[in-house]
Amino acid sequence: MNILSEVRAHFQADIRGALPPRVGVALSGGGDSMALLHLLTRCFQGHQVEILAATVDHGLREGSAQEARQVAAIASRMAVDHEILLWQGWQGEGNLQDQARRARYRLLGDWAQRRQIPVLALGHTADDQAETVLMRLARSAGVDGLAAMPQRRALNEITLLRPLLKVTRAQLRSYLTQNDLTWVEDPSNQDRRFERVRLRQAMKDLAPLGLTIESLSAVAENMAKAKEALDLIAFKLARELAQTICGGVAFDEVRLRDQPDEIIHRLLSGALRWVSGAEYPLRRRVMGKALDVVRRGGGLTLGGCRILSRRGQIWVCREYNAVRNEVAPADAVWDKRWCFQGGDPQQLEQRPLGQAGLLLCPDWRDSGCPRELLEATPALWRNQQLIAAPLAKMANGWTVNAVISDEEFYTGLLSH
Repeated sequence: MNILSEVRAHFQADIRGALPPRVGVALSGGGDSMALLHLLTRCFQGHQVEILAATVDHGLREGSAQEARQVAAIASRMAVDHEILLWQGWQGEGNLQDQARRARYRLLGDWAQRRQIPVLALGHTADDQAETVLMRLARSAGVDGLAAMPQRRALNEITLLRPLLKVTRAQLRSYLTQNDLTWVEDPSNQDRRFERVRLRQAMKDLAPLGLTIESLSAVAENMAKAKEALDLIAFKLARELAQTICGGVAFDEVRLRDQPDEIIHRLLSGALRWVSGAEYPLRRRVMGKALDVVRRGGGLTLGGCRILSRRGQIWVCREYNAVRNEVAPADAVWDKRWCFQGGDPQQLEQRPLGQAGLLLCPDWRDSGCPRELLEATPALWRNQQLIAAPLAKMANGWTVNAVISDEEFYTGLLSH
């Protein structure tokens, strides 16, 4: 296997167009990312592509700052512009690895935007893909979970690429040795407190049974193709079955009920993400209750949203309790979604309409929306006096507009 040719081919195929002026590399200092950096510097020899690298120092163990400086020195020897990004956000609560991963992507994304880097390359390998599939299997994942890591995805306005997903860690170590390259070993990679480390060690016993890195990676690739097909079906059906109204999503109940469970799951999951503004979809095990509402009627509170069966429609709308304490000035964005325009905002504030406010809106039924949806919509208040609630048909010269487009509900079904 010619790794350089393989990486160059995958990278250029994933770019889908002209080479970018700059490519960033997430450089942990481990063998995978070090090999990726060296490979990309060779890939773009003779091309007008600048390679830059950044290392995230999570600051979680003694010596991490020294390791980051070592990585910077190695990048310097390759004539690569390098920056150390320090994470200082962990307060000792929650899942450390998950929070560290989110912080890493946030810091790298901010760095790429600041340095005007349109493409950020990550050093995930076939081994990482196989380990992720096993982790998802242990959690009874569906198609999306088993699709594991995509080769290409968007992070805000940055394109993330994983050009090493078909290359094994062993092949990269061989490449590093052949090119007399050094790297830094993270001691946490041997810490059995972490699930990924335990699975990595267990794979040695699974390989003789046919559960190899290559076979598990092939499962991820097959599931990714199935996910793409299911996403497209859900997207097309959403155009036919769903309407976005006042920040909620209304589905034709009869037609939605006729769909296979997997399609209903995707449509509801997409609606919940769009309505709540959540970064990630809810886990499949809790989504089973949402399916029951579609099949049997009734209502459910889930993920900061309400799912309701009303007059031939299944509604997904914001839950009042999720926003009951949301207060913002009249000229600010409320619940990361709504913005008022109209009269003088002085001495006014935005709060949810609530039950009491809805009673002051005699024409609210003209909206065609259930009361549960309207109670969680923004209203303008002066102390305890309701000034305006445009979505509940009490405008008084004010309008309220969403800063998130309705179209994002539909397109979100294709990208998550």
